[in-house]
Amino acid sequence: MQKLGMGQQGMQSQIEEEAHQLVESFARTKGKPTDPSIFIFNSVCNVICALVFGYQYSVDDKEFLKLLDAIVYNMKFGGNFLHLLYEMFPWLMKHIKWPYKAIFDSVDVVLSHARKETEAHRVKLDVHDPQDFIDYYLLQMEKSKNDPTSTYDEANLFQCISDFFIGGTDTTSATIQWALFLMVTHPDIQEKVQMELEDVFGSSQTISYQDRKKVPYTFAVIHEIQRFKCILLAGNPRLTVKDVTMLGAFIPKGTMVVPDVHSIMYDPEIWETPRKFNPNHFLDQDGKFVNREEFLIFGAGVRVCPGKVMAMMEFFIFFTSLLRAFTLKLPEGVTELSSEPIKGLTISPRPYKLCAVPRSSDS
Repeated sequence: MQKLGMGQQGMQSQIEEEAHQLVESFARTKGKPTDPSIFIFNSVCNVICALVFGYQYSVDDKEFLKLLDAIVYNMKFGGNFLHLLYEMFPWLMKHIKWPYKAIFDSVDVVLSHARKETEAHRVKLDVHDPQDFIDYYLLQMEKSKNDPTSTYDEANLFQCISDFFIGGTDTTSATIQWALFLMVTHPDIQEKVQMELEDVFGSSQTISYQDRKKVPYTFAVIHEIQRFKCILLAGNPRLTVKDVTMLGAFIPKGTMVVPDVHSIMYDPEIWETPRKFNPNHFLDQDGKFVNREEFLIFGAGVRVCPGKVMAMMEFFIFFTSLLRAFTLKLPEGVTELSSEPIKGLTISPRPYKLCAVPRSSDS
């Protein structure tokens, strides 16, 4: 992922291009009530396509729409009660009527697409100029083909591609949906973000991820969104490789440890108003951004999420692009939105509609 320019200009250009398409999608609604989730999910998924396949799809491409449907179906199933039963009692679930065929079919759609793309990449692979994740992986497979301990093989490649889509679309998409939700329900904060963006960049200058330091309030809002609407049910599980004692608790070797991220994100001893949306949690007295070590949404240490930089870059560019172009409002006659989340692989907002009013016509 480092060789692919993770966090560098190449990746940023692809995200900026998709952000432009996202703004155009919202513009076509002409300020009428619309569900933002479809636009957001499509754009986030297309960024993964650029990373893995080397190109982005048009929004009406049949292959792309089929892939999106399969990913959405997988994520709706992931983390629900049937999924947990299957993981715990696979032998039992084979004898119970449940929609397993449709679920496995949707998994096969993603894996089949990965297999098809891999074959196409193998035919045109340039060893001196790899373009995307598949290219780099195929080159690594070739380098390690005589190593009996190597885990670089097609089965792992297909699973990695599937993991990119499952892990890289739902998380970022849900976070951006919460971001727009909170801007609609906190118009005062939305206005402060827009004023800062205008003061620093005006109306024409392109914003890059490197500009985040110039807009401390906006960057604090982005972090507070992730803290306040933590999309994780729990952190990624880890396995102890030796006996260890932590804070007086003995944990034997081979124990599965699941971190409780929410206990950190809502700890009243850490945050001034843990159950309130408050961007000041990430600002000092002078209004400068503070990078809090307790912000562990991406994990920590050598096993920190490998997509952290890309996710933050997407969030920043998508968020600032939308708020520069539109004022987000509740539809006429709607006074509040349900804050009760939907819990699956991630914690997502319930479907809602907003009006993206072009700022040029906003009084």
